[in-house]
Amino acid sequence: MKRNIGRIDKADFPLLNLFDIEVKVDTGAYTSTIHCKNVKIEEGYLKCNFLDEEHPSYHEKEIVFDEYDVKVVKSSNGQSEPRYRIKTEIILFGKTSEIFLTLSDREEMRFPVLLGRNFLSKKFIVDINKTNLSFKLKVKNEH
Repeated sequence: MKRNIGRIDKADFPLLNLFDIEVKVDTGAYTSTIHCKNVKIEEGYLKCNFLDEEHPSYHEKEIVFDEYDVKVVKSSNGQSEPRYRIKTEIILFGKTSEIFLTLSDREEMRFPVLLGRNFLSKKFIVDINKTNLSFKLKVKNEH
């Protein structure tokens, strides 16, 4: 049974120690993306700085990955480019799922994470009139 998800929400990424991160549900994108800068490989580790000005405690935080690969992604302007990709966990509606995220340096983007069709298709139906369905459920369950 697929759950309804709105056009934006907030999700937790426990393995990255990132919580209540705004995500944009992007049915136009195939892959899911996390926005970061200074993406580099050092001694076999992939490192980057997470970008989220809404969360001063997370903004510019360095995240280190020991497992990653490279995926060719077609960006919204039609250009294909190789991007690093990591596998992590996302929590939506109290349920933990695996998710692949490509790393993208797009500072002008309002949302630090985009959820693409590859992640959404088997789990969710998108209701563009709704927002924060998972986050509202989380807040309700915390009280």
